[in-house]
Amino acid sequence: MAVDKTTILIVEDEPPIIELVTFTLKEAGWNTEAVHTSAEAWNFMQQRTPQLVLLDWMLPDQSGLRLLSRIRSDRQLQGLPVIMLTAKSMEEDKIAGLDNGADDYITKPFSPRELTSRVKALLRRKSPEHAQSLMSAGAVILDPVSCSVMLNEQKIDIGHAEFRLLKFFLAHPERVFSRSQLLDKVWGDHVAIEERTVDVHVLRLRKALKEAESLIKTVRSVGYMLSEK
Repeated sequence: MAVDKTTILIVEDEPPIIELVTFTLKEAGWNTEAVHTSAEAWNFMQQRTPQLVLLDWMLPDQSGLRLLSRIRSDRQLQGLPVIMLTAKSMEEDKIAGLDNGADDYITKPFSPRELTSRVKALLRRKSPEHAQSLMSAGAVILDPVSCSVMLNEQKIDIGHAEFRLLKFFLAHPERVFSRSQLLDKVWGDHVAIEERTVDVHVLRLRKALKEAESLIKTVRSVGYMLSEK
């Protein structure tokens, strides 16, 4: 189920830094993709949306700040978590980055531990469904790191799509989502799946959850939600 891992896009043109950042993030359990220019980064994001971008301030083709402005003005990408990487420690640069929509800012040289904790904190804040800590409801516990689900402390068999669906529901308890919202949030808008397929996966998820199936509620003519009530 490694496909479900969080993907972090590194936009940086210095090989030693790419190597350090890639190693650090992979050790923490995330997937990484690295590109060297603003144009390559933009092309990558048009194909697939990463969960977070580490963006260098100085890039060969245009500044990271320009790319950041482009991300923030794009409807599909505007909510994307972005951390700026820079050798500049000047206060006005930091302010310029944050004013342009950066979520956080790390000054080189940085320690691997600092990088990991900043990434974790931002992912937790921006997309709870990509957090790395245990998630639970009732007798169900989901572990995002090992991609496993336990019911009453026994591991259960669960398909890849159902795992993603459950993970999303656990991240947003007591909230109703329509089928089209679930398609967008769980499968992404680049995937051509019909809305009724969501019903199939919800049925499979309930079957996998056995006696805990009642956690997944159908909200008539609206969609689905996870609720312990």
